[in-house]
Amino acid sequence: MKRNYWILITLFFLPLLSLQAQRRGWQPRENVPLDSIVLSDPFVLADDATHTYYMTGTGGMLWKSKDLATWSGPYRVVEIDSASWMGPRPAIWAAEIHKHQGKYYYFATFTNHDVKIDTVMGNVIERRACHVLVSDRAEGPYRPIPGGDATYLPADRPTLDATLWTEPDGTPYMVYCHEWLQNRNGTVECIRLKPDFSGTEGDARILFRASDSPWSRESTEEHVRKPNMVTDGPWVFRTKTGRLGMLWTSWIGKTYTQGVAYSQSGRLDGPWIQEQHPITPPNFGHGMMFRSFDGRLLLSIHSHSVNNRGQYIRHPRFFTLDDRGDKLKVGQQYRPKSK
Repeated sequence: MKRNYWILITLFFLPLLSLQAQRRGWQPRENVPLDSIVLSDPFVLADDATHTYYMTGTGGMLWKSKDLATWSGPYRVVEIDSASWMGPRPAIWAAEIHKHQGKYYYFATFTNHDVKIDTVMGNVIERRACHVLVSDRAEGPYRPIPGGDATYLPADRPTLDATLWTEPDGTPYMVYCHEWLQNRNGTVECIRLKPDFSGTEGDARILFRASDSPWSRESTEEHVRKPNMVTDGPWVFRTKTGRLGMLWTSWIGKTYTQGVAYSQSGRLDGPWIQEQHPITPPNFGHGMMFRSFDGRLLLSIHSHSVNNRGQYIRHPRFFTLDDRGDKLKVGQQYRPKSK
C-alpha cells in the first residue's frame, strides 16, 4: 500500500501550495486550457442560473468556464470557522458543489493536521471528516451553515469523499467513505441529512466494503486474489431505465481503477452488487457525472500518472456516457473545443 501513502503526501501539499500562492498575491489566470490544469477529484457543476461551468476538487479552489475547453482560475472560495474542529488551515479534498432549493452546498473533506485521532499499525491518523458549507451563489464564498451541526460524522473516524444523494421520497443522504487507514477494509457508507443540510440524523449504514469487489485487488496477477483495502470517490446515479448505480474507485496493483455497483432494491439501502470488471480505462478514477449545456452526459474524472521524479500527476478529463440501458456505458474521451 506504499503508493497510497504517497498520494496522501501529495494531497497534503496541494492545498498548502494554493494558500501560499494566495498570500503572495498570486492572481487567477484567464483562458487556461483544460489539458494544462492539474487537479484531483474534479467535480463539475453546470449551473443553469449563470450558464457557467464551475469545477472544483481537491485543494478547495474553483475554476470557471463557458465551454469546458478554457477556464479561468483558480479562485479561493472557502471561508471556514478557524475556531471549529477544522482549525485555521485545513486541507481540503474532493470538494463538490450541489444546488438545492436555490442555494449552493459545498460538500468536502477537511483535514486538521494538528489533531490526531488514532494510531493503527504504526500509522498516525489525523482528524479528517466530511462537512457541508453553503453559499447563495455558485462561485461562493462558501461558509458554515448558520446554526449547523459542529460535526456531521463521528470525530474518532476518518471519513472522506462525501457526495449527495436524494431518494425518490425526497430524503437527502450523505454518501461517503470510512477510510481504510483505520478500518483496514474501506467502506462506502451513508447517513441521512437534515432537510436543510445543516447536519445529519440517525446512524450511518455501511453500503459495501472494498473487499466486496471482484476486480479491486492488491496485485495485477490474476492468481493473487487479495482484495485491495481502498474505497474512494462514490458517485450515485440512476439510469434512464431507473436502475440505481454507484461509481467508486480503488486499485488493481499499482493501477488506479474505477468500478461500478448496482443496487438490487433500487434504493440506497441496497444490497449493492459489484460488477465483475472496471468501467473506465486504467489509471482513471474518482468520477462524477454531469450534463453539458448542449445535452451531453459526461463523466468528469482525473487521469493518474507518475512523472520522472516518481510524483503522482492528475489532470481533469471528460468521457461521454450512455445511460439509456440498465447499465452505464463509458464512451470515448471528450475533448471540448473553445467557442
